[in-house]
Amino acid sequence: MSVSQRRTVTQAAEVDADLAHYWREGYAIIRGFFDRQEIAEVAAAIDQLYAEGVAHGRCFRHGNLFYNVARESPRGEPLVRMVQWPSYHQPVLNSVRIDRRFAQLLAPLIGSNLKQIINQVHWKAPGSLGDFAWHQDSRFRRPASAYRNLGTAYVQTGLAIDPHTTESGCMRMIPRSHLRGPLDLDASKLVMGTAMSDDALQAVGLDGSEAVELLLEPGDLALWSPYLVHGSGKNVSSHKRRLYINGYVRAFDCDRGEWAFRGGNPVHFGPRPALVHYEQLHEQPGPHYPEI
Repeated sequence: MSVSQRRTVTQAAEVDADLAHYWREGYAIIRGFFDRQEIAEVAAAIDQLYAEGVAHGRCFRHGNLFYNVARESPRGEPLVRMVQWPSYHQPVLNSVRIDRRFAQLLAPLIGSNLKQIINQVHWKAPGSLGDFAWHQDSRFRRPASAYRNLGTAYVQTGLAIDPHTTESGCMRMIPRSHLRGPLDLDASKLVMGTAMSDDALQAVGLDGSEAVELLLEPGDLALWSPYLVHGSGKNVSSHKRRLYINGYVRAFDCDRGEWAFRGGNPVHFGPRPALVHYEQLHEQPGPHYPEI
């Protein structure tokens, strides 16, 4: 067996182990999923997005494309917290979401015909509003009737652009919490901007001391279940923390979303955006500044 063949076999074994970990623990990490040069290109595209958000100065929507912008950061300028569906106009980010490596990785988990219902970038600037309360992503899969077999048909992925460390506000997860299915976690406050509370975990029979930190290097890819309880804290490091999130679902089990792969082959956007989460897509599709 050649060196390259041994490397291929080893990589396949590592992926199998990671996927087994996904089903058992509710999450997995694929180290070095994208290389440094690729991440540098993605980072430049994400910086372009940030500049666009700052230029808007407040929340902006055009169809599914949405810039979540706080009017003022500690530095006195608008703070871009998240952009949803940037791939409609950002070619580098679009190429990532339909990269065949995703299709190959996800096929053993949810098959080869996949739609996408999440495409977004998250920023955590040092010292900014960066908390995310304990939550399950299943909370945001609405209407529930559009998503079937959520625990086995949907996978969330997050590509690290910067180091995700304790100091930079890395994600924290409660292993095996996905096995409990949907939980009645406190939904009285927004997830974004609310600190994690152990009281919220205790109320549903979970223990915050069991949380693990999702430590990532640029290029690492994390996978997690929509039922996995997770959250994150503030960024107290000296660098920003960026994460590119793409969520995929078995097409047969979802009535919404943009196609990503058919038979493992990339599917490009059609002439009109698909209904995902923005309920007024057809009534108010044009560019506007929503009151939030």
